Order: sequence, then structure tokens, then C-alpha cells
Amino acid sequence: MVGYGADPGPCLDELVARAAGVVAGNHDRAAVGLTDLAWFNPYARAAAEWTAERLSPAQARYLEELPLTAEVGEATLVHASPRNPEAWQYIISLRDGERAFGHFSTRLGFIGHSHLPGVFVLGPEGVAHRPGPGRTSLEPGRRYLINVGSVGQPRDADPRACYAIYDPEAAEVEIRRVPYDVVAARAKILAAGLPRLLGDRLLYGR
Repeated sequence: MVGYGADPGPCLDELVARAAGVVAGNHDRAAVGLTDLAWFNPYARAAAEWTAERLSPAQARYLEELPLTAEVGEATLVHASPRNPEAWQYIISLRDGERAFGHFSTRLGFIGHSHLPGVFVLGPEGVAHRPGPGRTSLEPGRRYLINVGSVGQPRDADPRACYAIYDPEAAEVEIRRVPYDVVAARAKILAAGLPRLLGDRLLYGR
């Protein structure tokens, strides 16, 4: 939620007003001193320190109290991997996905962290991976691990914002991409004095 962009406070306020079932990510934890910044690259570390100085006490407390995992209906939410949520492991390969399914019990899992949208599907024939945006029908007898991508820092060479919608009545998950004013977001990052790379990479989705 926070850690790279120039509007951490307004983003958190919007989230608090709208969202339920929120879990903490590594940058959220770092901004309130709950994750060791020694593991961060210099750009991410600078952004976390900058963010920490701009959070109100209430916003910092909100981040401090967020769980690492949550269950909402038939879905498990976790930022990185359900295998060890605070180790911040990436789920990218088929093997990663296969291991992850053994560490949550719900039919669905929603993750992020790698900023790479896609769906892992576990069925009788094993694990398959469907990268990128699109609609996935949730079939009986299968489990799904959905990477929702990233609204503000994509890593798949597509600068559009990425998110997922789960429709339990239609039994489907759709990963969507939508354009936004990347140039304005970059300008805010540069004006805030954050590392230039964090703004420049928005233009290329990297």
C-alpha cells in the first residue's frame, strides 16, 4: 500500500474508508519499523524512510496492526507466500506455486509481492500457470492462487494499473489492467525527492 509512491497518507485514508480484509506487505511493515531495511535495495530503503516520516500516528498504527494473513470467505489473503508470510518469498515458478498450495487450506488464495499478475491452478493433473490479465472461471475440484499484480509498480513491462475482481456468484476471477496518468505520478515522485528510478520505471512498467 505504501513505500514507493508520493501519496502514502491519502492512499491509506482511502483504503481505511473502503476496504476490509487488508493484509500487510513488506513495504507497509518497513515503513513502521517491523521489517529490517537491510534487506531492501537502496531505492526501496530510501522510499520506506521517506514514507515513515510522513505517516500520521493513526496511519502508522493502522499499518502496525495489520495481519500478515487473513481469511475472507473461501479465500486466503497474503502479500507474499502463505508458506512463510514474513519471509517475503516470491511465488513465480510452477514449483513456487505448488509449494504454496500446501500452506493454505481455502479454495482461493490472493497474493502480490512479485507484482506479476497471473493465476496458478491446482487440479488432478498438477499445477498450471496462466500469466497476465484475463478472466478465470473457477471450476469445481480445483484450487486457485491469484497474483493480483500491482496498482502502482508493475514489473511486467505494462505500465497500466493492475488489480483483480473476485465474483463468487459468477464463480470467476478477473485480472484487469487500466491506464492512469503515469506521467503525473512520476512527476509527484520526483517532486517529493524520492529516488528518480522509482518514477522513471513507472513509464515502462519495470
